[in-house]
Amino acid sequence: MVSPLLDDRPAARLLAPPVPSRRTRLLALPEVRWAALSAVAFLLAFPLDLAGAPGWVWGPLYAVCYAAGGWEPGWAGLVALKERSLDVDLLMVVAAIGAAAIGQFLDGGLLIVIFAVSGALEALATRRTADSVRGLLDLAPATAVRLRWADGELEEVVGPEELRVGDLVLVRPGERLPVDGTVVDGVSEVDQATITGEPLPVNKEPGDEVFAGTLNGTGALRVRVDKDASESVIARIVEMVEEASETKAPTQLFIEKIEQRYSVGVVVATLALFAVPLALGADFTRTLLRAMTFMIVASPCAVVLATMPPLLSAIANAGRHGVLVKSAVVMERLGDVTRVALDKTGTLTEGAPRIAEVRVPGSGGEVWAGSGVGGGLGEDEVLALAAAAEHPSEHPLARAVVALAKERGLPVHAAEDFSSVPGRGVRAVVGGREVRVGSPLALLGSGAASAVGAVREVEGAGRTAVVVLVDGVPAGVLGIEDRVRVGAGEAVAALGRLTGSAPVLLTGDNERAAEQLAGGVGITEVRAGLLPQDKVAAVREWEAAGEKVLVVGDGVNDAPALAAAHSGIAMGRAGSDLALETADAVVVRDELATVPAVVALSRRARRLVVQNLVVASVCIGVLVIWDLAGHLPLPLGVAGHEGSTVLVGLNGLRLLREGAWRGAVRDA
Repeated sequence: MVSPLLDDRPAARLLAPPVPSRRTRLLALPEVRWAALSAVAFLLAFPLDLAGAPGWVWGPLYAVCYAAGGWEPGWAGLVALKERSLDVDLLMVVAAIGAAAIGQFLDGGLLIVIFAVSGALEALATRRTADSVRGLLDLAPATAVRLRWADGELEEVVGPEELRVGDLVLVRPGERLPVDGTVVDGVSEVDQATITGEPLPVNKEPGDEVFAGTLNGTGALRVRVDKDASESVIARIVEMVEEASETKAPTQLFIEKIEQRYSVGVVVATLALFAVPLALGADFTRTLLRAMTFMIVASPCAVVLATMPPLLSAIANAGRHGVLVKSAVVMERLGDVTRVALDKTGTLTEGAPRIAEVRVPGSGGEVWAGSGVGGGLGEDEVLALAAAAEHPSEHPLARAVVALAKERGLPVHAAEDFSSVPGRGVRAVVGGREVRVGSPLALLGSGAASAVGAVREVEGAGRTAVVVLVDGVPAGVLGIEDRVRVGAGEAVAALGRLTGSAPVLLTGDNERAAEQLAGGVGITEVRAGLLPQDKVAAVREWEAAGEKVLVVGDGVNDAPALAAAHSGIAMGRAGSDLALETADAVVVRDELATVPAVVALSRRARRLVVQNLVVASVCIGVLVIWDLAGHLPLPLGVAGHEGSTVLVGLNGLRLLREGAWRGAVRDA
């Protein structure tokens, strides 16, 4: 059944064409070049051999075939043998040489060619995986215009890698931005679809953040460099995907663990299959040929290739659509999740809250007992003090307080002795006064009890209440609201269908605001007023009950739960650095609808891994039984064994196609 995700605007963006990727030329890979040379030499020698031409005509061609196709795997096998490890590369080369030793040049050549082609396919799969995401680098321009003076008197064309934090760059209309930074002068609209997934250009003015690789519109911008080129959003994606490509999933690690023992077993069985019949008087050539055939068909080439291509292909496809999965381990684990826990602010909501009301003693007619110093402050004074205290904080609620103060033209003074406790709030000294801004639950014991009536009224309206204390006395209550992300309800429903259990809301917000939002997106279980350790406790409770929990969050207070969960996904646009580093995957374009899509893609990858293992095992089993119970011709054994290896490799590459992502969205 088609998911309702296909019908809303964010899902339409999910299915939009991905970022064009740079593709490595086929012959740029040495594995492909050697395989091609081996195949050409074999195709020239094969008809000459069959036609009965003299050996000196086709012999050198077979020699080229063996040397080109067997050099790299043979050398790799010898290196492994030196380290007291036995792999399938060496088994294949030994089998081919053994076939040639008894005059079966054609059979040995066929084995070498098919084995070289399968190795080239594996190398191509790995490189195309990297290509799919490294294509993002093409979005960043090769040069940037650096301004040596703020008024632009001196312009200097440099490479983005030469820019340093604090430099000023000029971005003219129609150019791509070379760096991540902040606009200091100019107004323009910027197309950020490649990074954030937003369908329309976003207006940018002084103070706004911009990203490398995004496209400037009709205005000129002067941008202050905030990050080195190596730390930009694009560069970070590339680096992390490269790291992911080097990791190994649990299934792959298990296969590699048994591969060594299995390969040794194959060698022992081959020697026995050769020595025992020979000792009983069997024909030497026939016995050696049968032993070589057994070594070929019993080798676990296809099994070894069964796991990583599907997982790496899935990582690349997810990366092209805005989800950075950090490792093959993560891609395999995502398909296991049985319960999803979602954060509220910045995850189910847009993470750009606004102040809807400011209450101080006397507003609305209420009187706060013991208001003291705080009660003598007006709305603007309370807001200015709260903004000064919140200014150093990274929390979205803090940014909302500062934004309203600036909007009203209030001065935001420098704060001293700033400290922040995730889930509780901030403390700072502003103009000689101690200012605390934070959760009512955290501050009730510090003198905010008298403001409880105002807090209840704010929370009763479905807003988040933030208490402001000045010198330990309640001075005001801020009512903050946030917009629910478009498509959040559909994403919640899709996650419920995938996991078989309804997602849960874990939030530090008040219960009324949390329940109001949960009801709007279809969540029935809400745990509100949680501190970071409470979120971790909830995750561990589910894990202890046998659940495999996926946590989706964005803030510092979500980081412990992201680390404790079976899998963690961070919202990348507004997410804190700690959350981004802790999470197993990052939604770079900030589309919540991609979360169920990547879970479904993981399950598709796991199904392909199982398919590959079944195909490989059946082929090995059938060919081994045929060789032991009857007479399996060497060419047929080679074709069957190596054909299954090629088939498994190609099957894994299917997840690189655009249709695989579309299918994952439909599965969700």
